[in-house]
Amino acid sequence: MRRGYVYIVTNEPSGTLYIGVTSNIAARVHQHRSGTGSDFCKKYRLTRLVLVEPYDTIEEAIARERALKAWKRSWKLNLIGRSNPDWSDLYPTLHLD
Repeated sequence: MRRGYVYIVTNEPSGTLYIGVTSNIAARVHQHRSGTGSDFCKKYRLTRLVLVEPYDTIEEAIARERALKAWKRSWKLNLIGRSNPDWSDLYPTLHLD
């Protein structure tokens, strides 16, 4: 089984949001930060990792990603605000081993 992660990146507090899923969070966010992650993230300069949710399987993470993408924007902002009230960039806290 592969672990999975759902994540949200943005350009500023309450800015444009991108919700993604990956099995390697550090590598995927590095791609976004270097401009190779997705055209959407590159266009809006979405490099600030503000939410990470780990899951035991990639399938669980994919299901959560789909659910979050269906949420209203205000719900997403509240989710981030509860877990990361300062909208700090969480990338430096990832274990990059």
